[in-house]
Amino acid sequence: MQSTRAILIRLTRLTDTSLIVHWFTEEYGLVKTVAKGARRPKSPFAGQLDLFFGGEITLQASRRGELHQLREVSIRQWREGLRKNYTSTLLAAYCCQLLEAAVEPEHPDPALHDLLGRALDHIESASPSLRALRHFESELARLLGISHYRQAADLSLREVLGQLPASRAELLERLHPDQDLRSSPA
Repeated sequence: MQSTRAILIRLTRLTDTSLIVHWFTEEYGLVKTVAKGARRPKSPFAGQLDLFFGGEITLQASRRGELHQLREVSIRQWREGLRKNYTSTLLAAYCCQLLEAAVEPEHPDPALHDLLGRALDHIESASPSLRALRHFESELARLLGISHYRQAADLSLREVLGQLPASRAELLERLHPDQDLRSSPA
């Protein structure tokens, strides 16, 4: 059994009663867990698994493969404010998608965990903004060691990752609907 701080970044239905839960953890990086019975009404996971929730998880490592068993969840950051505004939800999801695309599974990076937590907390407490989007991209590029002083962070990320999450184009439109402030084509 292993415990770590974690942020829930994606949920996928596995069966009628179970979920695959993707976490970005402080000690183990990007991990996938199975939450058996999580969709049942009397599940111990009821109300504990939703996007952007943060807290402490306990998992049992798989002997084979990358799908671990989720044993316990203790949520400390509910981040309810992210659900009050569609643009906030979209920006938070973009941060999670971009981070997931940029890291290898099960490669710990506490600085990236901290960056994601700070970004989600900021988006929850402040209005979503182009500045917040660009700051997250810039910090991610810096922490990954791919930032270039003469190039916008989104270009550096796109160059390394091949493409950025598709939601970026809609975000740019929503954050500045009257003018096109893109540093590059989405």
